[in-house]
Amino acid sequence: MPTLRVLTAAEQVADHLRKEIRSGTWTGTMPGGAALARELGVGRMTVDAALDLLEKQGELVSQGARLPRRVSTTRSYSSSLKVAFLPYLIEDYRFDYIMDLQRLLQEDGHTVLFPKTSITLMKGNMARITKLIETTQADAWIVVAGPREVLTWFSECPVPAFAMFGRRSGLPIAGIGPDKSPALRELARHFIELGHERITMLTRPVRRLPRPGAPERAFLDELRRGGIRTGSYNLPDWDGKSETLGNVVDSIFKLTPPTAIVLDEPPIFLSVQQHLARRGILAPQHVSLACTDWDPYFELQQPSVAHVLWDSRPWVRRIVRWVRNVSQGKSDLVQSLTKTKLVRGESIGRALSRRRRG
Repeated sequence: MPTLRVLTAAEQVADHLRKEIRSGTWTGTMPGGAALARELGVGRMTVDAALDLLEKQGELVSQGARLPRRVSTTRSYSSSLKVAFLPYLIEDYRFDYIMDLQRLLQEDGHTVLFPKTSITLMKGNMARITKLIETTQADAWIVVAGPREVLTWFSECPVPAFAMFGRRSGLPIAGIGPDKSPALRELARHFIELGHERITMLTRPVRRLPRPGAPERAFLDELRRGGIRTGSYNLPDWDGKSETLGNVVDSIFKLTPPTAIVLDEPPIFLSVQQHLARRGILAPQHVSLACTDWDPYFELQQPSVAHVLWDSRPWVRRIVRWVRNVSQGKSDLVQSLTKTKLVRGESIGRALSRRRRG
């Protein structure tokens, strides 16, 4: 279950106004920000921020500058659903966007379910996953970072499912995720510019099998464009288990130590960083490290962590729309990608051999 998220003052006002709108207190047009601020006894800026939020969520409709907002007449809240999450990692529940989704879906009258397990805890076993789905009374599922086999099963299942990330390309299933390929191409070029030639990307099997995903292929392709021959060294085999991660890291440092490593997830990044530090290998002094995802912990890291960043708010809005469509009996199988950018943190430096020659 996600941890408690404390709402801002604007979010609290927005929640109050939303309930008033749905109870029929306001129809037609909404009062202005100044009038609402006096009525509620809060600051004008807080009310304006709350009204902006309600407009973004579709509760209110703008009629233009200096005109009152209109209460939306197209929203339907009649059908409530039980929406269940199936995460790849149990740690996925802690992310802010999962908590935002929970709150917004509950505001729409839906029940949100968080099974106390994950795809990895079930070892990707389809029999166990199928049993969980069949024994959970859910009307719809949100699958976080689902492997191809899992998403294929859901795409053939009568229960509606939404793929947040995961190997969904080409499947008849709704989904959304970040387009990491441009950022990873830029990262590969950045490494090459800094003199790196021995570059490894460490990912779980879900990202490599049955063949590397689009971001991984883009990264390897950019290495080849830079004159680096690619093979298993650049995308080494790993079974994805936490207890074997240290052994895999030790093995890739045994014969031809990499000068740069890309880690696919924040938990992998932090584990590898700590494992290397225990061996006296630090970033960026001895090896450059980068992560393909963002994590709140990175905000506290020194040196700062190089990572791929994106805005999760479009995902939240898209999934809320999908649940509304499902609740109204509409078919929605649209997949989309959101933009990302590379944050060039201080965990990346010049290749060690170049620094020595300098």
